[in-house]
Amino acid sequence: MADVRIIEEQRKTTQSGKAKAGRWLLEHEREQKQRPDPLTGWAGSGDTETQLRLFFDSADEAIAYCERKGLTYHLVKAPPVKLKLQAYADNFR
Repeated sequence: MADVRIIEEQRKTTQSGKAKAGRWLLEHEREQKQRPDPLTGWAGSGDTETQLRLFFDSADEAIAYCERKGLTYHLVKAPPVKLKLQAYADNFR
């Protein structure tokens, strides 16, 4: 049985709009430890499920997907956004 994380995406620091806010990302947990490749030195493993990322519009859709596929999941909610409202003139006080 595979474990997955359902993560609420946060607004990026450089993003002022709310275009992709509120999307939910489903990621598989890593089942194998990463190890360096002897030839190139890059880190890798035989676990290819970690490369799969699914996006959903709501947490309920992601949970329904997990229940249909028989996946165990845990939700990771984004921290609340705190806006610091100030006037431009406050920078010079």
